[in-house]
Amino acid sequence: MNLKDIASQAGVSTATVSNVINKNYHKVSDETREKIEKIIKENNYQPSVAARSLAGTKNHIVGLVIPYISSMEEFTISPYYVYMVSALERYVRNRDYYLMLRCVPDVHSILPFLSAWNVDGAIFIGVLGSDVSEIKKGLKAPVVFLDTYTDENVVNVGIDDYRGGYLTARYLIGKGHKKIAFASPDPATGDVVKERFKGFSDACVEAGIEFSLEDVFRTDTIYYNAIAVGQNVALSGKGYTAVAAMSDIVAMGVIEGIKQCGFKVPDDISVIGFDNINEGTYITPKLTTVEQDLEKKAELASRYLLNMIETKEETFVNEKLPVCIKERDSVKNLIG
Repeated sequence: MNLKDIASQAGVSTATVSNVINKNYHKVSDETREKIEKIIKENNYQPSVAARSLAGTKNHIVGLVIPYISSMEEFTISPYYVYMVSALERYVRNRDYYLMLRCVPDVHSILPFLSAWNVDGAIFIGVLGSDVSEIKKGLKAPVVFLDTYTDENVVNVGIDDYRGGYLTARYLIGKGHKKIAFASPDPATGDVVKERFKGFSDACVEAGIEFSLEDVFRTDTIYYNAIAVGQNVALSGKGYTAVAAMSDIVAMGVIEGIKQCGFKVPDDISVIGFDNINEGTYITPKLTTVEQDLEKKAELASRYLLNMIETKEETFVNEKLPVCIKERDSVKNLIG
């Protein structure tokens, strides 16, 4: 069964069948559409996605790119990525689109692939600002960025990272902590962490709390690597009473490392995370963290992209969602 066979049975042209398959219903009468759909269903006909892509027709595929993931890594090591992929897939699916996921070490390498598949649009998570321009030029389809800092005219959905870092410091200082360690990737290499670090530093300066790069413990966002950070903080001899981790997965690793050194959280050293992923409620003590609305972020990114695809109207917006402190049990109040 092919396009010509369906057209012959329905007594219409192949162009009419193609319009029904590609959901261009405004070009076909209801009676003809129902006749063609019945033939397709009875013969279990499955149109070739690759053929539709090569023909340049709309194929209801949205690309999702997670960059800077090497061939030896898995995105599932980050609960944040897992949640975002799950939420984005749900929103895209509910609008009758398919999500095509790709993890890449270099965002430039994925552009020919997305173009070859003729994706209707794409979402990029956590792209560096320096890569945005080439993505826009290399992909002739609507694009939405998540957690990206750029001066380019794009659609970006993120959070107020500066305020998140600022709130973290103010919260710990308000609990009486004056010697605080900062656990994150190098603040000089990523725009998101850079903003959080700046907010944290400014809050310390305002409160008269000593804080410098010597108090920064660098780590990637991998749980087992963050355990070493917890150990280093606990055994540093610098008298840290709290650790501000810039992701929940790092915070959980830090807690484990502190415990392995015979210290208690929060009695000896407090820990605060960032993101408010579900796993933070599974550990002991339950993790105090900076909460961001991950669901809203996924909803907005999907809505902006699919609306651009369907209206063919370009949109420019930089949406920064608010953050707040989610207080649980991992920070001790040293006052009183």
